[in-house]
Amino acid sequence: MRRAEPAGQEAAETLALRALAWLVGNEEILPLFLGATGSSAADLRGRAADPDFLVSVLDFLLMDDAWVIAFCDAAGYGYGDPAAARQALPGGAETHWT
Repeated sequence: MRRAEPAGQEAAETLALRALAWLVGNEEILPLFLGATGSSAADLRGRAADPDFLVSVLDFLLMDDAWVIAFCDAAGYGYGDPAAARQALPGGAETHWT
């Protein structure tokens, strides 16, 4: 059963924490995340409650549709939920270039 789309910052942070846990458990993608963000294993533990760090988790996840699908299938979220969670976190409003 799919979860409801994140409705606020708390739900968005929960989804992002679950995404972080999914990344940590994925030995193929975790090194890519660490390299792309410049994070260390200590950062994963120490900054997990930091909304700015959680934004980087979702930004990374959203770079690849296959990652979004794999995470959502594993965690029971709808495919649009990570993007909705990203928008609910600080600085997450959609950018309009026009």
